[in-house]
Amino acid sequence: MSGKNSPYTYEQAGVSIAGGNALVKAIGPLAKSTARPGATSELGGFGGFFDPKAAGYEDPLLVAANDGVGTKLKLAIEHDRHDTVGIDLVAMCVNDLIVQGAEPLFFLDYFATGKLENGIAERVVAGIADGCKQAGCALIGGETAEMPGMYAPGDYDLAGFCVGAVERGEQLTGEKVAPGDVLLGLASSGVHSNGYSLVRKLAEDFEWKLDRPAIFDQERLLIDALIEPTRIYVASLLPLVREGLINGLAHITGGGLLENIPRILPEGAHAMVDAANWPQPRLMAFLQAQGHIEPAEMARTFNCGVGMVLSVDPDDVEDVTKRLEAAGETVLNIGEIAGGPRGCTVIGAAGVWSATADWDATHSG
Repeated sequence: MSGKNSPYTYEQAGVSIAGGNALVKAIGPLAKSTARPGATSELGGFGGFFDPKAAGYEDPLLVAANDGVGTKLKLAIEHDRHDTVGIDLVAMCVNDLIVQGAEPLFFLDYFATGKLENGIAERVVAGIADGCKQAGCALIGGETAEMPGMYAPGDYDLAGFCVGAVERGEQLTGEKVAPGDVLLGLASSGVHSNGYSLVRKLAEDFEWKLDRPAIFDQERLLIDALIEPTRIYVASLLPLVREGLINGLAHITGGGLLENIPRILPEGAHAMVDAANWPQPRLMAFLQAQGHIEPAEMARTFNCGVGMVLSVDPDDVEDVTKRLEAAGETVLNIGEIAGGPRGCTVIGAAGVWSATADWDATHSG
């Protein structure tokens, strides 16, 4: 420890310049692996360049999104599962872009911690690069902030920023959604990145053994089922969006089916979702049973097995379904658009989602 009269250094204050430089060097190849037309700049500058013309756009509208991973990070930190939260970070941003008809072009991340340690940041950034490759966007920069005293030991926080483009006139606004449209759901990979404050509360209150096989899937540890990364739907949906086969898209995040679908509806359109139309995933059934959660609460808290909802003309349903299945998606027919006040109603008969009687939940848009 230096005395007050000794020269101070940044290192003594808890910030390692050398550690930061080593990290930048380590993640350079990860960023380079995500290169795509339009992205040319190297990491290390004060900003990243992107050329929309080189990406093939004539008259693009730019669309920006930013997000985090929420308290799912806490599970990752507590159980040394740092390798896929970067995929979650990218997914939350790029899925929000595709629902507006935009192709994700480039991504920047913000990683903040009290002290950079033993390769954790590199593992997180490797996940971000993986997510960018899945989404077809370039990781062109970011910020790693080492801030002593701001975070508890071992803790870190993540934010992501993504910019996409859509040719003028091709953006999805929901204005084409109309009564008679069929609602198709794309299966989620798990809890995705919302609802983890409740998941962690259940884990604490019921003393789950997260490092043991899940009771609903003996082949997987419970922690691995809970940490499964958010599915990225961009590559599957982009060709269909560009061909005008999708009238509206809703990314099912915080607020669940009930609150996210109305975000894409025009006045006079009401989404009717029948929970009996698809099997409740065993993970969702487990969460519901553990917390004695009412079906209506499930519909506004979790994705309930549906990560993305499409509103499609009835004549296009067969073609859209075939093409999405060929792209690796599990497609579920979850309901339809009816006339009525803007909003969403989720219904279920007795026995659906463990209900003792018929139930419904409505959210006005």
